[in-house]
Amino acid sequence: MGAGSFPLDAYLRRIGLAGGGRLPDLADVHRAHVVAIPFENLDPHRGVPVSLEPDALVRKLVHAGRGGYCFEQNLVLAAGLEALGAEVELMLARVRLGRPPGVVSPRTHLVLRVTAGASVWLADAGFGNGTMLEPIPFGPGDVHEQSGWRFRLVAEGPAHVLQTVRDGEWTDLYAFLPEPVPAVDLETSNWFTATHPRSPFVTGLIVSAQRADGSRIALSDWDGLSVVEDSPAGRTVTLIERAEIPGRLEADFGLGGFALSAGGRVVRADGA
Repeated sequence: MGAGSFPLDAYLRRIGLAGGGRLPDLADVHRAHVVAIPFENLDPHRGVPVSLEPDALVRKLVHAGRGGYCFEQNLVLAAGLEALGAEVELMLARVRLGRPPGVVSPRTHLVLRVTAGASVWLADAGFGNGTMLEPIPFGPGDVHEQSGWRFRLVAEGPAHVLQTVRDGEWTDLYAFLPEPVPAVDLETSNWFTATHPRSPFVTGLIVSAQRADGSRIALSDWDGLSVVEDSPAGRTVTLIERAEIPGRLEADFGLGGFALSAGGRVVRADGA
């Protein structure tokens, strides 16, 4: 979406940065975005395709108070950063977290290369329960600690691999070639993610949020229906019943207006 048509003031209000007396910088916007806008797949879960049209993204994530997954999150973040004067390039990554070693996954995760002044950054507000709070320098280098979480980029041939520490060990999150991709590649990957009958975003439910103190909370049925609260100090897993989902969506993630269908799927309470 063009920076000139993006509703920057509304976006800054949505992420809690309006009226600060100065334009926020890249780190301010990234952290505020991941804290304010939850990660969620409620539309694919209920059989609604995800649109990447600029007006649809703004309507959903900015004006309607909804969240989204990586394509939605990072396209809105990219538009906000461009409206603030940064240059943004779109890149596709292969998720490795949760995959057995050696298994090649499709390129279904969107990341951003952001140039702000003389510096170049990796930005990603859309990895869900484990996304970075702030951007890190683009390219292999140092370890970066963010509210107790640690991240680093390492080289693997021509690819960059983002890693984080889980259970005391460095773990791959995703790998990507540092090459911009055209919009048509995003549309193809998004359509697969949102509609393919074997996509976990279609078959399952995942909603997560980052808190201002760096802790995380996630509701998912990917491995048994549970709510997981996570911080660098430890993890708490609470098993829940499906009937609890609508209340949890509103209380824990600010996502009101949902109910359960007779078959136990999450649907809009108003039938929309």
